[in-house]
Amino acid sequence: MMELRSTLAGRIVLTAIATVILLFLALPIVVILVTSFSNNAFASFPPSAWTLNWYKTLFADGSKWPAALTLSAFVACLSTLFSLIIGVTAATALTRSELPLRSAVYALILGPLVIPQIVTALGLFLLFEPAAMLGSPIAIALGHTVLASPIAVLILIATLRGIDERLEDAAASMGAGRLTIARRITFPLAAPGMIAAAIFSFITSFDEFYISQFLSSVDTVTLPVQVYNSLTFDIDPSVTAVSAILIAFAVLALGLVALVRWLGSGRQDSLLSVENTVGVATPGGEAE
Repeated sequence: MMELRSTLAGRIVLTAIATVILLFLALPIVVILVTSFSNNAFASFPPSAWTLNWYKTLFADGSKWPAALTLSAFVACLSTLFSLIIGVTAATALTRSELPLRSAVYALILGPLVIPQIVTALGLFLLFEPAAMLGSPIAIALGHTVLASPIAVLILIATLRGIDERLEDAAASMGAGRLTIARRITFPLAAPGMIAAAIFSFITSFDEFYISQFLSSVDTVTLPVQVYNSLTFDIDPSVTAVSAILIAFAVLALGLVALVRWLGSGRQDSLLSVENTVGVATPGGEAE
C-alpha cells in the first residue's frame, strides 16, 4: 500500500478504487432519493416522470405517517435522555474512578451491541408483557435505551479521555470540589461529545425496528414499523418519500455532529494556553 501511494500511478489507482467503493455504498441512497420523485405508483427506477405527490401524500388527511413520525420523535427524545444519563454516569465511572472489575463492567455495557437485536427485542417483550406495558411509549423508549446507551458510553468515554486531566487537577489544587470541577471544567469541555452522543442516541432510537415491532401495539406504531407495514401489506410509494426524508435527516445530523465538534475543538487548547501562560498551579499545588 505504501508503494502504491509513493507513485503517481499508485495514487491514481487508489483514488479510483476509493471512488468506486464510495459510489457503490452511496448507490442505494441515490436510488431512493431519485425514486421518491417518480410518478410511478410501483416506485420504479429510473422514473419516467417527476412528481412531488408522494411527499404531499405523507401529510394528507387520514395519513398514518404524521402519527408514526410524532411517536418516533417522542420515543427518541425519551431514549436520548435516558441514554445520556446512563452514558455520562458510566463514562465518568470508567474514566475518572478506580472502579472494581472495570473490564467486566465495560463488557456488560457493550453487550447489547454484540447480542442480535431480535434476541434483545424478544427478551424485552417477555419482560414488559407481564407488566402490561406493551404499546407504552415509555416501554419502547426503555427498550431503545438498551441499544442507544452503549453508543453514548463509547462516545463519552472517548471524549472524557481526550480531556487533559491537568485542567481538573489545577482546579482541585485551588480548592474546587468534584461537583464544581465537573460543572465548570469537565462538562463544558465534554459538551461536544455529549451533543454527539445525544444525536447518535436519537438516530439509533428513531431508526430502530425490532424492539419497536415487539413492543408496539395497534395504537402505538413507530415510523420504522409503519414503513414495514406499508411494504408488507400495501403498495405505498410514499415509503420512498419517507426514506428520502430519513436520509436527509441523517445527513443533517452527521453534519451537526461535525460542526459541534469543530466548534468545540479549540476550547481545551485555549484553557491549556491560559494555564501555561498565567500559571494556574505549580507542581507543589499552590497557585502562582
